[in-house]
Amino acid sequence: MGNMDGKAVEELSTTECHQWYKKFMTECPSGQLTLYEFKQFFGLKNLSPSANKYVEQMFETFDFNKDGYIDFMEYVAALSLVLKGKVDQKLRWYFKLYDVDGNGCIDRGELLNIFKAIRAINRCNESMTAEEFTNMVFDKIDINGDGELSLEEFMEGVQKDEVLLEILTRSLDLTHIVQLIQNDGKNPHEPEQAAEPAQ
Repeated sequence: MGNMDGKAVEELSTTECHQWYKKFMTECPSGQLTLYEFKQFFGLKNLSPSANKYVEQMFETFDFNKDGYIDFMEYVAALSLVLKGKVDQKLRWYFKLYDVDGNGCIDRGELLNIFKAIRAINRCNESMTAEEFTNMVFDKIDINGDGELSLEEFMEGVQKDEVLLEILTRSLDLTHIVQLIQNDGKNPHEPEQAAEPAQ
């Protein structure tokens, strides 16, 4: 993904870049975001163990050079990928996010746990349970029936199925994070409890 950084920055408007940089440097004057700061940055508090694991996994996938920090370029590249990336770029990132143990395959447990955690963080209002979604994914795209999805099965299966693609895209929609950045941490659509001071 090394060549993605430059491309991602080019696709951003000057205003977006300025807002993202201002938020990043306000929250992280050192210019390097740690996992703890990453959670603070996006207001992720009191997470369940599974949601916490998901956030750690997301942090690791955004830490492109694996130095334990997210610098501004990684931050911009990550947000650009999630918000403006092409379908195949996003699917590769989703796969990496779901493949918690890094073995190159996603099993039912990994998909279920990550999907539950995503819902907890994004407060999705899906009618389908995480278990139903996981079963649907494996029923539709686990071609060889081995209980694991390779990158190829995942990419091909999701792109061929509009329902799966729509649910995945909606569940990983991070536009609320961009709204927080653009409103200096205040989301006008959030209930009042979101304005509580950090502990």
